[in-house]
Amino acid sequence: MSDNHSSIANNDTADAKVKPLHFIQQIIRKDLEQGLHNKIVTRFPPEPNGYLHIGHAKSICLNFGMAEEFGGACNLRFDDTNPEKENEEFVNSIMEDVKWLGFAWDGKVKYTSDYFDQLYEWAIHLIKNGLAFVCDLSAEQMREYRGTLVEAGKNSPYRDRSVDENLALFEKMRAGEFEEGACSLRAKIDMSSPNINLRDPIIYRIKKAHHHQTGDKWCIYPSYDFAHGQSDAIEGITHSICTLEFEDHKPLYDWFIQHLPVPAVPRQYEFARLNINYAVTSKRKLKQLVDEGHVDGWNDPRMPTISGMRRRGFTPASLRNFCERIGVTRSDGVVDVGMLEFCVRDDLDKNAPRAMCVLRPLKVTLTNYPTDKVEILTVHNHPNRDDLGDRTIPFSQTVYIEQEDFREEANKKYKRLVLGKRVRLRGAYVIEADEAIKDSTGNIIEIRARIIEGTLGKDPEDGVKPKGVIHWVSAVQHLDCEVRLYDRLFNDEAPDAGGKNFLDAMNPNNLEILQGCKAEISLSKAAVGNSFQFERQGYFCLDSKYSTADKLVFNRTISLKDSFGKEEQE
Repeated sequence: MSDNHSSIANNDTADAKVKPLHFIQQIIRKDLEQGLHNKIVTRFPPEPNGYLHIGHAKSICLNFGMAEEFGGACNLRFDDTNPEKENEEFVNSIMEDVKWLGFAWDGKVKYTSDYFDQLYEWAIHLIKNGLAFVCDLSAEQMREYRGTLVEAGKNSPYRDRSVDENLALFEKMRAGEFEEGACSLRAKIDMSSPNINLRDPIIYRIKKAHHHQTGDKWCIYPSYDFAHGQSDAIEGITHSICTLEFEDHKPLYDWFIQHLPVPAVPRQYEFARLNINYAVTSKRKLKQLVDEGHVDGWNDPRMPTISGMRRRGFTPASLRNFCERIGVTRSDGVVDVGMLEFCVRDDLDKNAPRAMCVLRPLKVTLTNYPTDKVEILTVHNHPNRDDLGDRTIPFSQTVYIEQEDFREEANKKYKRLVLGKRVRLRGAYVIEADEAIKDSTGNIIEIRARIIEGTLGKDPEDGVKPKGVIHWVSAVQHLDCEVRLYDRLFNDEAPDAGGKNFLDAMNPNNLEILQGCKAEISLSKAAVGNSFQFERQGYFCLDSKYSTADKLVFNRTISLKDSFGKEEQE
Protein backbone atom coordinates (compact mmCIF):
# COMPACT_ATOMS: atom_id res chain seq x y z
CA MET A 1 0.00 0.00 0.00
CA SER A 2 1.47 3.34 -1.06
CA ASP A 3 2.31 5.96 1.56
CA ASN A 4 0.93 8.63 -0.73
CA HIS A 5 -2.82 8.91 -0.49
CA SER A 6 -4.05 7.94 -3.96
CA SER A 7 -7.00 9.97 -5.17
CA ILE A 8 -10.23 8.03 -5.55
CA ALA A 9 -11.14 10.14 -8.54
CA ASN A 10 -9.36 9.68 -11.85
CA ASN A 11 -6.52 12.14 -12.33
CA ASP A 12 -7.42 14.76 -14.91
CA THR A 13 -3.93 14.58 -16.38
CA ALA A 14 -1.25 11.91 -16.41
CA ASP A 15 1.27 14.26 -14.79
CA ALA A 16 -1.07 15.47 -12.04
CA LYS A 17 0.87 16.40 -8.94
CA VAL A 18 0.62 14.06 -5.97
CA LYS A 19 -1.27 15.77 -3.16
CA PRO A 20 0.68 16.35 0.05
CA LEU A 21 -0.29 14.20 3.00
CA HIS A 22 -2.87 15.74 5.29
CA PHE A 23 -2.17 15.81 9.02
CA ILE A 24 -3.99 12.55 9.84
CA GLN A 25 -2.01 10.72 7.18
CA GLN A 26 1.20 12.22 8.56
CA ILE A 27 0.35 11.06 12.09
CA ILE A 28 -0.50 7.52 11.00
CA ARG A 29 2.57 7.15 8.81
CA LYS A 30 4.82 8.40 11.60
CA ASP A 31 3.21 6.02 14.13
CA LEU A 32 3.78 3.07 11.81
CA GLU A 33 7.36 4.11 11.01
CA GLN A 34 8.18 4.43 14.72
CA GLY A 35 6.63 1.06 15.47
CA LEU A 36 3.92 2.40 17.78
CA HIS A 37 1.44 0.15 15.95
CA ASN A 38 1.83 -2.87 13.73
CA LYS A 39 -1.60 -2.27 12.23
CA ILE A 40 -3.92 0.70 12.44
CA VAL A 41 -7.55 0.27 13.44
CA THR A 42 -10.10 3.06 12.97
CA ARG A 43 -13.84 3.16 13.46
CA PHE A 44 -16.94 4.96 12.22
CA PRO A 45 -19.26 5.34 15.26
CA PRO A 46 -22.63 6.86 14.23
CA GLU A 47 -25.56 7.25 16.58
CA PRO A 48 -28.54 5.34 15.14
CA ASN A 49 -30.93 8.25 15.70
CA GLY A 50 -31.25 9.59 12.16
CA TYR A 51 -30.10 9.22 8.59
CA LEU A 52 -26.51 10.01 7.65
CA HIS A 53 -25.89 13.27 5.77
CA ILE A 54 -23.14 14.71 3.57
CA GLY A 55 -21.06 15.59 6.63
CA HIS A 56 -20.99 11.95 7.68
CA ALA A 57 -19.78 11.03 4.18
CA LYS A 58 -16.54 12.90 4.91
CA SER A 59 -16.06 10.99 8.17
CA ILE A 60 -16.83 7.68 6.47
CA CYS A 61 -14.35 8.39 3.67
CA LEU A 62 -11.69 9.47 6.17
CA ASN A 63 -11.99 6.58 8.63
CA PHE A 64 -12.44 3.82 6.08
CA GLY A 65 -10.04 5.52 3.68
CA MET A 66 -7.20 5.61 6.24
CA ALA A 67 -7.71 1.93 7.00
CA GLU A 68 -7.62 1.09 3.29
CA GLU A 69 -4.60 3.25 2.55
CA PHE A 70 -2.44 1.95 5.38
CA GLY A 71 -3.50 -1.70 5.24
CA GLY A 72 -5.52 -1.55 8.45
CA ALA A 73 -9.10 -2.19 9.49
CA CYS A 74 -12.13 0.02 10.15
CA ASN A 75 -14.99 -0.98 12.43
CA LEU A 76 -18.60 0.09 12.07
CA ARG A 77 -19.83 0.64 15.62
CA PHE A 78 -23.21 2.03 16.51
CA ASP A 79 -23.10 4.35 19.52
CA ASP A 80 -26.44 3.14 20.85
CA THR A 81 -26.48 4.69 24.33
CA ASN A 82 -29.70 6.70 23.91
CA PRO A 83 -32.46 4.15 23.23
CA GLU A 84 -35.34 6.64 23.25
CA LYS A 85 -34.17 8.20 19.97
CA GLU A 86 -32.81 5.10 18.23
CA ASN A 87 -34.34 2.35 16.13
CA GLU A 88 -33.53 -0.39 13.61
CA GLU A 89 -34.63 1.77 10.66
CA PHE A 90 -31.69 4.09 11.28
CA VAL A 91 -29.31 1.16 11.86
CA ASN A 92 -30.24 -0.40 8.52
CA SER A 93 -30.06 2.87 6.60
CA ILE A 94 -26.57 3.62 7.97
CA MET A 95 -25.26 0.19 6.97
CA GLU A 96 -26.72 0.64 3.49
CA ASP A 97 -25.09 4.08 3.15
CA VAL A 98 -21.63 2.81 4.13
CA LYS A 99 -21.85 -0.11 1.68
CA TRP A 100 -23.19 2.14 -1.10
CA LEU A 101 -20.21 4.45 -0.71
CA GLY A 102 -18.04 1.43 -1.46
CA PHE A 103 -16.63 0.57 1.97
CA ALA A 104 -16.58 -2.66 3.96
CA TRP A 105 -16.24 -2.72 7.74
CA ASP A 106 -14.01 -5.18 9.52
CA GLY A 107 -15.77 -8.26 10.90
CA LYS A 108 -19.31 -8.01 12.18
CA VAL A 109 -21.20 -4.81 12.89
CA LYS A 110 -20.47 -3.68 16.43
CA TYR A 111 -22.60 -1.85 18.99
CA THR A 112 -21.64 0.02 22.13
CA SER A 113 -24.38 -2.05 23.76
CA ASP A 114 -22.20 -5.12 23.15
CA TYR A 115 -20.03 -3.72 25.93
CA PHE A 116 -22.69 -2.67 28.43
CA ASP A 117 -21.70 -5.42 30.91
CA GLN A 118 -18.03 -4.42 30.78
CA LEU A 119 -18.85 -0.72 31.03
CA TYR A 120 -20.97 -1.41 34.10
CA GLU A 121 -18.06 -3.28 35.71
CA TRP A 122 -15.73 -0.38 34.93
CA ALA A 123 -18.19 2.04 36.54
CA ILE A 124 -18.00 -0.10 39.68
CA HIS A 125 -14.18 0.01 39.39
CA LEU A 126 -14.32 3.82 39.50
CA ILE A 127 -16.64 3.76 42.53
CA LYS A 128 -14.37 1.36 44.38
CA ASN A 129 -11.40 3.62 43.69
CA GLY A 130 -13.22 6.69 44.97
CA LEU A 131 -13.52 8.15 41.48
CA ALA A 132 -17.30 8.03 41.01
CA PHE A 133 -20.35 8.77 43.15
CA VAL A 134 -24.13 8.60 42.97
CA CYS A 135 -25.55 12.13 42.88
CA ASP A 136 -29.14 13.08 43.75
CA LEU A 137 -29.02 16.56 42.24
CA SER A 138 -31.67 17.25 39.61
CA ALA A 139 -30.62 18.30 36.12
CA GLU A 140 -31.46 21.92 36.95
CA GLN A 141 -29.51 21.83 40.22
CA MET A 142 -26.58 20.22 38.45
CA ARG A 143 -26.47 23.11 35.98
CA GLU A 144 -26.41 25.57 38.90
CA TYR A 145 -23.55 23.71 40.58
CA ARG A 146 -21.56 23.33 37.34
CA GLY A 147 -20.50 26.99 37.15
CA THR A 148 -19.63 28.88 33.98
CA LEU A 149 -16.68 29.36 31.64
CA VAL A 150 -15.36 32.10 33.95
CA GLU A 151 -16.62 30.77 37.28
CA ALA A 152 -15.67 27.52 39.01
CA GLY A 153 -18.32 24.99 39.88
CA LYS A 154 -19.31 23.75 43.33
CA ASN A 155 -19.01 20.23 44.66
CA SER A 156 -22.24 18.28 44.89
CA PRO A 157 -23.42 17.73 48.48
CA TYR A 158 -23.42 13.99 47.63
CA ARG A 159 -19.81 13.93 46.40
CA ASP A 160 -18.38 12.54 49.63
CA ARG A 161 -20.64 9.52 49.98
CA SER A 162 -18.75 6.41 51.02
CA VAL A 163 -17.72 3.74 48.57
CA ASP A 164 -20.15 1.25 50.13
CA GLU A 165 -23.06 3.70 49.95
CA ASN A 166 -22.28 4.48 46.30
CA LEU A 167 -22.05 0.80 45.40
CA ALA A 168 -25.40 0.12 47.04
CA LEU A 169 -27.10 3.09 45.38
CA PHE A 170 -25.65 2.22 41.97
CA GLU A 171 -26.98 -1.33 42.32
CA LYS A 172 -30.41 0.10 43.13
CA MET A 173 -30.17 2.28 40.03
CA ARG A 174 -29.52 -0.81 37.94
CA ALA A 175 -32.37 -2.68 39.63
CA GLY A 176 -34.83 0.03 38.63
CA GLU A 177 -35.61 1.18 42.16
CA PHE A 178 -35.30 4.87 41.27
CA GLU A 179 -37.33 6.92 38.83
CA GLU A 180 -35.76 8.69 35.88
CA GLY A 181 -33.97 11.84 36.98
CA ALA A 182 -33.85 10.83 40.63
CA CYS A 183 -30.10 10.31 40.57
CA SER A 184 -27.11 9.66 38.33
CA LEU A 185 -23.59 8.28 38.58
CA ARG A 186 -20.92 10.95 38.16
CA ALA A 187 -17.15 10.83 37.80
CA LYS A 188 -15.25 12.56 40.61
CA ILE A 189 -12.71 14.75 38.81
CA ASP A 190 -12.46 18.52 39.42
CA MET A 191 -15.32 21.01 39.78
CA SER A 192 -12.87 23.90 39.39
CA SER A 193 -11.41 22.72 36.10
CA PRO A 194 -11.41 25.36 33.35
CA ASN A 195 -12.71 22.56 31.07
CA ILE A 196 -16.38 22.18 31.98
CA ASN A 197 -16.36 18.62 30.63
CA LEU A 198 -14.14 17.64 33.60
CA ARG A 199 -16.52 19.04 36.23
CA ASP A 200 -17.75 15.71 37.56
CA PRO A 201 -19.49 14.58 34.35
CA ILE A 202 -22.35 12.08 34.34
CA ILE A 203 -21.30 8.49 33.65
CA TYR A 204 -24.68 6.75 33.96
CA ARG A 205 -28.25 8.00 33.94
CA ILE A 206 -31.56 6.25 34.48
CA LYS A 207 -33.62 5.66 31.32
CA LYS A 208 -36.45 3.17 31.56
CA ALA A 209 -36.61 2.67 27.81
CA HIS A 210 -36.66 -0.43 25.62
CA HIS A 211 -33.41 -0.84 23.72
CA HIS A 212 -33.37 -2.04 20.11
CA GLN A 213 -30.46 -4.39 20.83
CA THR A 214 -30.61 -5.32 24.52
CA GLY A 215 -34.38 -5.20 25.02
CA ASP A 216 -35.32 -4.49 28.65
CA LYS A 217 -32.13 -5.79 30.27
CA TRP A 218 -30.96 -2.33 31.29
CA CYS A 219 -32.68 0.71 32.78
CA ILE A 220 -29.42 2.64 33.20
CA TYR A 221 -27.32 3.67 30.25
CA PRO A 222 -23.76 5.02 29.98
CA SER A 223 -23.09 8.51 28.70
CA TYR A 224 -21.44 8.97 25.32
CA ASP A 225 -18.26 10.32 26.95
CA PHE A 226 -17.94 7.30 29.22
CA ALA A 227 -18.79 4.70 26.59
CA HIS A 228 -16.89 6.06 23.62
CA GLY A 229 -13.26 5.84 24.68
CA GLN A 230 -13.73 2.55 26.49
CA SER A 231 -15.40 1.02 23.42
CA ASP A 232 -12.40 2.20 21.40
CA ALA A 233 -10.11 0.50 23.89
CA ILE A 234 -12.04 -2.78 23.82
CA GLU A 235 -11.84 -2.86 20.02
CA GLY A 236 -8.16 -1.94 19.93
CA ILE A 237 -8.75 1.28 18.03
CA THR A 238 -5.41 2.98 17.40
CA HIS A 239 -6.63 6.26 15.92
CA SER A 240 -9.99 7.55 17.15
CA ILE A 241 -10.77 10.21 14.53
CA CYS A 242 -13.61 12.63 15.27
CA THR A 243 -14.70 16.16 14.47
CA LEU A 244 -13.45 19.30 16.22
CA GLU A 245 -16.49 19.72 18.46
CA PHE A 246 -15.10 16.80 20.49
CA GLU A 247 -11.73 18.49 21.06
CA ASP A 248 -12.82 19.80 24.47
CA HIS A 249 -13.91 16.27 25.38
CA LYS A 250 -10.45 14.82 24.72
CA PRO A 251 -9.13 15.40 28.30
CA LEU A 252 -12.13 13.45 29.61
CA TYR A 253 -11.56 10.72 27.00
CA ASP A 254 -7.97 10.45 28.24
CA TRP A 255 -8.97 10.60 31.93
CA PHE A 256 -11.20 7.55 31.64
CA ILE A 257 -8.52 5.62 29.72
CA GLN A 258 -5.97 6.52 32.39
CA HIS A 259 -8.13 5.46 35.35
CA LEU A 260 -9.60 2.23 34.01
CA PRO A 261 -7.95 -1.18 33.40
CA VAL A 262 -8.58 -0.99 29.65
CA PRO A 263 -6.90 -3.48 27.28
CA ALA A 264 -5.51 -0.81 24.94
CA VAL A 265 -4.76 2.91 24.87
CA PRO A 266 -6.39 4.62 21.87
CA ARG A 267 -5.61 8.20 20.90
CA GLN A 268 -8.19 10.75 19.77
CA TYR A 269 -7.56 13.08 16.83
CA GLU A 270 -9.89 15.84 15.64
CA PHE A 271 -10.54 17.25 12.17
CA ALA A 272 -12.81 19.99 10.86
CA ARG A 273 -16.35 18.86 10.08
CA LEU A 274 -17.86 19.40 6.66
CA ASN A 275 -20.07 22.47 6.47
CA ILE A 276 -21.71 23.13 3.11
CA ASN A 277 -23.70 26.15 1.99
CA TYR A 278 -27.34 26.13 0.83
CA ALA A 279 -28.03 23.28 3.28
CA VAL A 280 -28.77 22.41 6.89
CA THR A 281 -27.26 19.30 8.45
CA SER A 282 -28.58 19.52 12.01
CA LYS A 283 -30.43 16.26 12.73
CA ARG A 284 -33.05 18.23 14.63
CA LYS A 285 -33.72 20.50 11.66
CA LEU A 286 -33.67 17.64 9.16
CA LYS A 287 -36.18 15.81 11.36
CA GLN A 288 -38.34 18.95 11.43
CA LEU A 289 -38.34 19.05 7.61
CA VAL A 290 -39.54 15.44 7.58
CA ASP A 291 -42.05 15.66 10.44
CA GLU A 292 -43.69 18.84 9.13
CA GLY A 293 -44.01 17.48 5.59
CA HIS A 294 -41.70 19.98 3.91
CA VAL A 295 -39.97 17.01 2.25
CA ASP A 296 -40.94 13.47 1.33
CA GLY A 297 -39.09 11.62 4.08
CA TRP A 298 -35.44 11.29 5.09
CA ASN A 299 -34.51 10.04 1.61
CA ASP A 300 -36.23 12.88 -0.25
CA PRO A 301 -33.94 13.78 -3.19
CA ARG A 302 -33.73 17.37 -1.92
CA MET A 303 -32.33 16.32 1.45
CA PRO A 304 -28.56 16.40 2.17
CA THR A 305 -28.81 12.84 3.51
CA ILE A 306 -26.74 10.16 1.80
CA SER A 307 -29.92 8.18 1.09
CA GLY A 308 -31.54 11.30 -0.38
CA MET A 309 -28.56 11.95 -2.63
CA ARG A 310 -28.56 8.29 -3.69
CA ARG A 311 -32.25 8.50 -4.63
CA ARG A 312 -31.59 11.72 -6.53
CA GLY A 313 -28.89 10.01 -8.59
CA PHE A 314 -25.64 11.15 -7.01
CA THR A 315 -22.99 8.47 -7.41
CA PRO A 316 -20.65 6.97 -4.79
CA ALA A 317 -17.65 8.00 -6.90
CA SER A 318 -18.81 11.63 -7.00
CA LEU A 319 -19.20 11.83 -3.22
CA ARG A 320 -15.84 10.17 -2.61
CA ASN A 321 -14.19 12.50 -5.11
CA PHE A 322 -15.82 15.48 -3.39
CA CYS A 323 -14.54 14.38 0.03
CA GLU A 324 -11.09 13.88 -1.48
CA ARG A 325 -11.08 17.36 -3.04
CA ILE A 326 -12.10 19.28 0.09
CA GLY A 327 -9.28 17.70 2.07
CA VAL A 328 -8.78 17.12 5.79
CA THR A 329 -7.77 20.04 8.01
CA ARG A 330 -8.30 21.42 11.49
CA SER A 331 -9.74 24.71 10.21
CA ASP A 332 -13.49 25.11 10.15
CA GLY A 333 -14.98 26.59 7.01
CA VAL A 334 -17.89 26.36 4.60
CA VAL A 335 -17.56 24.46 1.33
CA ASP A 336 -19.43 25.77 -1.71
CA VAL A 337 -22.11 23.30 -2.79
CA GLY A 338 -20.97 24.10 -6.33
CA MET A 339 -17.94 21.89 -5.72
CA LEU A 340 -20.19 18.95 -4.88
CA GLU A 341 -22.30 19.64 -7.95
CA PHE A 342 -19.15 19.81 -10.08
CA CYS A 343 -18.08 16.36 -8.83
CA VAL A 344 -21.51 14.93 -9.64
CA ARG A 345 -21.55 16.44 -13.15
CA ASP A 346 -17.99 15.35 -13.79
CA ASP A 347 -18.66 11.72 -12.92
CA LEU A 348 -21.98 11.53 -14.77
CA ASP A 349 -20.59 13.26 -17.85
CA LYS A 350 -17.90 10.61 -18.10
CA ASN A 351 -20.05 7.59 -17.28
CA ALA A 352 -23.77 8.16 -17.85
CA PRO A 353 -25.15 6.81 -21.16
CA ARG A 354 -27.17 9.26 -23.23
CA ALA A 355 -30.88 9.07 -23.96
CA MET A 356 -33.61 11.39 -25.23
CA CYS A 357 -36.68 12.51 -23.32
CA VAL A 358 -39.02 15.35 -24.25
CA LEU A 359 -40.25 17.07 -21.09
CA ARG A 360 -42.83 19.45 -22.60
CA PRO A 361 -43.83 17.79 -25.87
CA LEU A 362 -44.88 19.50 -29.08
CA LYS A 363 -45.99 17.30 -31.98
CA VAL A 364 -44.19 17.58 -35.32
CA THR A 365 -45.65 15.98 -38.45
CA LEU A 366 -43.19 15.35 -41.28
CA THR A 367 -45.42 15.76 -44.30
CA ASN A 368 -43.07 14.18 -46.85
CA TYR A 369 -42.29 11.08 -44.76
CA PRO A 370 -44.45 7.93 -45.29
CA THR A 371 -47.26 7.60 -42.75
CA ASP A 372 -46.76 3.89 -42.09
CA LYS A 373 -42.97 3.86 -42.17
CA VAL A 374 -40.88 3.29 -39.02
CA GLU A 375 -37.15 3.54 -39.52
CA ILE A 376 -34.76 2.05 -36.96
CA LEU A 377 -31.77 4.30 -36.36
CA THR A 378 -28.58 3.46 -34.47
CA VAL A 379 -26.99 6.00 -32.16
CA HIS A 380 -24.06 5.96 -29.76
CA ASN A 381 -24.79 5.69 -26.03
CA HIS A 382 -21.90 8.01 -25.23
CA PRO A 383 -19.90 10.36 -27.47
CA ASN A 384 -16.56 9.37 -25.89
CA ARG A 385 -17.18 5.86 -24.59
CA ASP A 386 -17.23 3.16 -27.26
CA ASP A 387 -17.42 0.57 -24.48
CA LEU A 388 -20.95 1.76 -23.66
CA GLY A 389 -22.08 0.59 -27.08
CA ASP A 390 -24.98 1.72 -29.27
CA ARG A 391 -28.76 1.68 -29.06
CA THR A 392 -31.56 1.74 -31.61
CA ILE A 393 -34.35 4.31 -31.73
CA PRO A 394 -37.43 4.36 -34.00
CA PHE A 395 -38.06 7.26 -36.40
CA SER A 396 -41.56 7.93 -37.70
CA GLN A 397 -43.68 10.51 -39.53
CA THR A 398 -44.70 12.12 -36.25
CA VAL A 399 -42.21 13.00 -33.54
CA TYR A 400 -42.19 15.07 -30.38
CA ILE A 401 -39.84 17.96 -29.73
CA GLU A 402 -39.63 20.40 -26.82
CA GLN A 403 -42.09 23.29 -26.93
CA GLU A 404 -39.20 25.68 -26.26
CA ASP A 405 -37.35 24.31 -29.31
CA PHE A 406 -39.75 26.01 -31.76
CA ARG A 407 -40.46 29.65 -32.51
CA GLU A 408 -42.37 31.19 -35.33
CA GLU A 409 -39.79 33.97 -35.49
CA ALA A 410 -36.41 34.30 -33.80
CA ASN A 411 -33.14 36.19 -33.96
CA LYS A 412 -29.85 34.70 -35.14
CA LYS A 413 -28.89 33.58 -31.63
CA TYR A 414 -31.76 31.09 -31.56
CA LYS A 415 -30.29 27.80 -32.80
CA ARG A 416 -33.44 25.72 -32.87
CA LEU A 417 -36.47 25.22 -35.12
CA VAL A 418 -38.02 28.32 -36.73
CA LEU A 419 -40.57 28.60 -39.53
CA GLY A 420 -38.72 28.42 -42.81
CA LYS A 421 -35.48 27.39 -41.11
CA ARG A 422 -33.72 24.08 -40.62
CA VAL A 423 -32.57 22.07 -37.63
CA ARG A 424 -31.16 18.58 -37.25
CA LEU A 425 -32.94 16.00 -35.16
CA ARG A 426 -30.28 14.28 -33.04
CA GLY A 427 -29.03 11.14 -34.81
CA ALA A 428 -31.60 11.55 -37.60
CA TYR A 429 -32.58 13.88 -40.44
CA VAL A 430 -32.43 17.59 -41.03
CA ILE A 431 -35.94 19.05 -41.07
CA GLU A 432 -37.42 22.39 -42.12
CA ALA A 433 -40.54 23.89 -40.51
CA ASP A 434 -43.34 24.97 -42.85
CA GLU A 435 -46.40 25.69 -40.72
CA ALA A 436 -47.53 26.11 -37.09
CA ILE A 437 -51.00 24.76 -36.23
CA LYS A 438 -52.78 26.58 -33.38
CA ASP A 439 -55.85 25.90 -31.28
CA SER A 440 -58.76 28.31 -30.81
CA THR A 441 -56.88 30.25 -28.14
CA GLY A 442 -53.77 30.72 -30.27
CA ASN A 443 -51.57 28.07 -28.63
CA ILE A 444 -49.31 26.12 -30.99
CA ILE A 445 -50.34 22.45 -30.90
CA GLU A 446 -48.52 21.03 -33.92
CA ILE A 447 -45.74 21.83 -36.35
CA ARG A 448 -45.79 20.72 -39.97
CA ALA A 449 -42.34 20.22 -41.38
CA ARG A 450 -40.39 18.34 -44.06
CA ILE A 451 -37.34 16.14 -43.87
CA ILE A 452 -34.52 17.18 -46.15
CA GLU A 453 -33.80 14.06 -48.22
CA GLY A 454 -30.39 12.47 -47.99
CA THR A 455 -29.47 14.08 -44.65
CA LEU A 456 -29.30 10.98 -42.46
CA GLY A 457 -25.75 11.44 -41.17
CA LYS A 458 -25.00 13.91 -43.96
CA ASP A 459 -25.29 17.62 -44.63
CA PRO A 460 -27.92 18.80 -47.13
CA GLU A 461 -26.82 18.59 -50.73
CA ASP A 462 -28.06 22.13 -51.40
CA GLY A 463 -25.48 23.48 -48.98
CA VAL A 464 -28.04 25.06 -46.57
CA LYS A 465 -26.87 23.67 -43.26
CA PRO A 466 -29.08 23.44 -40.15
CA LYS A 467 -28.55 26.04 -37.45
CA GLY A 468 -28.57 23.58 -34.55
CA VAL A 469 -29.36 20.11 -33.21
CA ILE A 470 -32.36 19.28 -31.02
CA HIS A 471 -33.54 16.11 -29.31
CA TRP A 472 -36.78 14.33 -30.20
CA VAL A 473 -38.80 11.17 -29.55
CA SER A 474 -40.97 9.16 -31.92
CA ALA A 475 -44.69 9.77 -31.41
CA VAL A 476 -45.40 6.20 -32.56
CA GLN A 477 -43.06 4.33 -30.25
CA HIS A 478 -42.19 6.02 -26.96
CA LEU A 479 -42.66 5.80 -23.20
CA ASP A 480 -44.94 8.10 -21.24
CA CYS A 481 -43.29 9.10 -17.98
CA GLU A 482 -43.25 11.57 -15.12
CA VAL A 483 -40.19 13.73 -14.60
CA ARG A 484 -39.32 15.46 -11.34
CA LEU A 485 -37.10 18.51 -11.66
CA TYR A 486 -35.29 18.95 -8.34
CA ASP A 487 -33.32 22.02 -7.37
CA ARG A 488 -31.66 23.26 -4.20
CA LEU A 489 -33.88 23.10 -1.13
CA PHE A 490 -32.80 26.55 0.10
CA ASN A 491 -32.11 29.79 -1.74
CA ASP A 492 -30.04 31.25 1.10
CA GLU A 493 -26.33 30.37 1.37
CA ALA A 494 -26.63 30.07 5.15
CA PRO A 495 -30.27 29.20 5.84
CA ASP A 496 -29.88 28.76 9.60
CA ALA A 497 -27.11 31.25 10.38
CA GLY A 498 -27.49 34.11 12.84
CA GLY A 499 -30.65 32.82 14.46
CA LYS A 500 -32.60 32.81 11.19
CA ASN A 501 -35.60 30.52 10.78
CA PHE A 502 -34.26 28.15 8.16
CA LEU A 503 -37.78 27.42 6.89
CA ASP A 504 -38.03 31.02 5.67
CA ALA A 505 -35.11 30.32 3.32
CA MET A 506 -36.76 27.42 1.49
CA ASN A 507 -36.57 27.70 -2.28
CA PRO A 508 -40.18 27.79 -3.58
CA ASN A 509 -38.95 26.28 -6.87
CA ASN A 510 -37.15 23.31 -5.37
CA LEU A 511 -39.39 20.80 -7.17
CA GLU A 512 -41.39 20.85 -10.41
CA ILE A 513 -43.32 17.72 -11.41
CA LEU A 514 -43.96 17.22 -15.12
CA GLN A 515 -46.57 14.74 -16.36
CA GLY A 516 -46.92 13.38 -19.86
CA CYS A 517 -43.25 13.50 -20.76
CA LYS A 518 -42.15 11.39 -23.74
CA ALA A 519 -39.06 9.18 -23.39
CA GLU A 520 -37.31 7.07 -25.98
CA ILE A 521 -38.26 3.41 -25.91
CA SER A 522 -34.79 2.21 -24.78
CA LEU A 523 -35.46 3.67 -21.34
CA SER A 524 -37.89 0.82 -20.69
CA LYS A 525 -34.78 -1.08 -19.55
CA ALA A 526 -33.82 1.58 -16.99
CA ALA A 527 -33.30 0.25 -13.48
CA VAL A 528 -32.96 1.93 -10.10
CA GLY A 529 -29.34 2.94 -9.71
CA ASN A 530 -28.82 3.66 -13.42
CA SER A 531 -28.03 7.21 -14.44
CA PHE A 532 -28.63 8.82 -17.83
CA GLN A 533 -27.95 12.10 -19.51
CA PHE A 534 -31.20 13.22 -21.10
CA GLU A 535 -29.66 15.08 -23.99
CA ARG A 536 -29.74 18.86 -23.59
CA GLN A 537 -31.72 18.50 -20.34
CA GLY A 538 -29.49 17.19 -17.57
CA TYR A 539 -28.73 13.99 -15.69
CA PHE A 540 -31.58 11.78 -14.55
CA CYS A 541 -32.27 8.51 -12.77
CA LEU A 542 -35.26 6.28 -12.14
CA ASP A 543 -36.93 7.13 -8.83
CA SER A 544 -36.70 4.29 -6.33
CA LYS A 545 -39.91 5.19 -4.49
CA TYR A 546 -42.53 6.14 -7.05
CA SER A 547 -41.52 4.26 -10.19
CA THR A 548 -43.51 1.11 -10.91
CA ALA A 549 -43.83 -1.31 -13.81
CA ASP A 550 -46.79 0.75 -15.02
CA LYS A 551 -45.44 4.21 -14.29
CA LEU A 552 -41.93 5.47 -14.91
CA VAL A 553 -40.77 8.37 -12.74
CA PHE A 554 -37.39 9.99 -13.42
CA ASN A 555 -35.60 12.36 -11.05
CA ARG A 556 -33.35 15.10 -12.31
CA THR A 557 -30.07 14.58 -10.52
CA ILE A 558 -28.55 17.82 -11.72
CA SER A 559 -28.71 20.16 -14.68
CA LEU A 560 -26.04 20.13 -17.39
CA LYS A 561 -24.73 23.47 -16.18
CA ASP A 562 -25.06 25.47 -13.01
CA SER A 563 -28.16 27.55 -13.69
CA PHE A 564 -29.21 28.14 -10.07
CA GLY A 565 -30.69 31.61 -9.74
CA LYS A 566 -30.04 32.46 -13.37
CA GLU A 567 -32.40 33.19 -16.22
CA GLU A 568 -31.49 31.72 -19.58
CA GLN A 569 -30.82 34.47 -22.09
CA GLU A 570 -31.37 33.73 -25.76
